Amino acid sequence: MDMSAAVELVEVTKDTVRAVCKLDAGDGGREVAPNAVSIAQAYFHDEAWFRAIHADGALVGFLMLWDPSLVEVSEDPRFILWRFMIDARFQRRGYGRAALELACAHARERGADALYLTHVKAVDEAARLYRSVGFAYTGVEADGELWMVRAW
Repeated sequence: MDMSAAVELVEVTKDTVRAVCKLDAGDGGREVAPNAVSIAQAYFHDEAWFRAIHADGALVGFLMLWDPSLVEVSEDPRFILWRFMIDARFQRRGYGRAALELACAHARERGADALYLTHVKAVDEAARLYRSVGFAYTGVEADGELWMVRAW
């Protein structure tokens, strides 16, 4: 990663939503839902907190958290990395790792003691990334996805 690259989580706006929806992880939708689907789902869940990932001002990815602190009573009290993707053109540059750290910082600031996530069972590359930033398997598998957690 270019250590001088400033990675930040930026609100998706009416002016940027089309560009966010055009991002492509290069997986043909097998590992992560298209960003348009994620944004549509967020419309129906007040716990959804989503942001574009920028590196030095360039749009490089997208993430969405399940943030139970956004509502008075949530159906799931855990903070969960619901969606996460880096566009294929920007992968393997450290942007994903930096964005994950920012997601953890957001969850901590909102009162979480851990951040959970799931990934498709057969995707070893995602598992390596998540383990490299401190996530560990919980031993739970659901619908072909493995649960991980990073506690602090």
